[in-house]
Amino acid sequence: MTQVPDFTLIPGETGDTLVFTGAMLVSTLGPLDRRLRTIATPIAHIDLAGITGIDTVGAWICCRISQETGATIVHADDAATRLIEALRQVDADSPMIAPSRLPVWLRVPDKVGEAVIGMAFGSVAVLSFVGQMILAAGGLLLHPARFRYRALVHQMELVGVNSLAIIGLMSFLVGIVIAQQGAEQLRQFGAEIYTVNLVGRISMRELGILMTAIMVAGRSGSAFAAEIGTMKLTEEVDAMRTIGVAPMEVLVLPRVMATVLMMPLLGVYAAVVAIIGGAFLSQFALGIPFFSFLLRIREVVPIHDVWVAVVKGPVFGLIVALAGCYQGMQVRDNSEEVGKRTTAAVVLAIFTVIVLDAFFAVFFTEINWG
Repeated sequence: MTQVPDFTLIPGETGDTLVFTGAMLVSTLGPLDRRLRTIATPIAHIDLAGITGIDTVGAWICCRISQETGATIVHADDAATRLIEALRQVDADSPMIAPSRLPVWLRVPDKVGEAVIGMAFGSVAVLSFVGQMILAAGGLLLHPARFRYRALVHQMELVGVNSLAIIGLMSFLVGIVIAQQGAEQLRQFGAEIYTVNLVGRISMRELGILMTAIMVAGRSGSAFAAEIGTMKLTEEVDAMRTIGVAPMEVLVLPRVMATVLMMPLLGVYAAVVAIIGGAFLSQFALGIPFFSFLLRIREVVPIHDVWVAVVKGPVFGLIVALAGCYQGMQVRDNSEEVGKRTTAAVVLAIFTVIVLDAFFAVFFTEINWG
């Protein structure tokens, strides 16, 4: 049975002698170390004659007390002496080492170069991921019986149906804000009636689908990355491959297809709710009747604005789903990677969606859909 370590203080002329007894092991030293730190009297000697065993932690405590008080260690057996000398040698040979840093005029180009190289390798990895997804889709076209229809319906529910409330609330409030701020500016020119045009076109053409894509990226894109990343950590993805199930067919394609299918519907839904929010505010702030506002929307919003939203929707959905699934499949090593990859998925999706939205704005203007 291991003896619990203890100590006594024997007074002396030049200082107390700290006498240890018992086994000084890592499993027993916790309470003893806290008591040792409360000693306030000077210590001249550390007596190890009464110990029945010692390991590296026990030797380190003796070395620490010796260094702090200048005490000498006496009556140590061969094992204790070897450990103490080894620790002293490590302390002597290992001073505090500060990591070397490049000067700022070299460090900045170095970081920029790392970022550029990382983007290059990341682009190749994304293209490889897209290629694998296309091959998996081709395989399902040849063998449609392998397609997971239930998984697709489940993901459509998660991406679309379950997000109706939050997207509807956000769009309603955005419509109110557009109507209120637009009316304030148009009132300076006596053109409050054109608030209908402003709310209708900007909601249907731009903000409805754009805000929806951002919300889906934060809600579903992050969930894709976290779910797949956790499965990577728990080796469920490797287990799928082992039993002959393709992760692309089971995990990636249902999520991508569900997001691509639901995004246009959610975008039009968000635009309609935003217009309702604008009509709601206009009835109280501008004196425009609610149903008159909605009827005028049919006159001022051209049908091609609806088609613009419908065309953007699948593209934005593809980007959001690809970002989430790709980042989830890149998780390695530890759970910290899940958080990092989830954040990266949301940032990448939102950034790409905004860039593509700017491209679409220029493109549709050039083809006279402006």
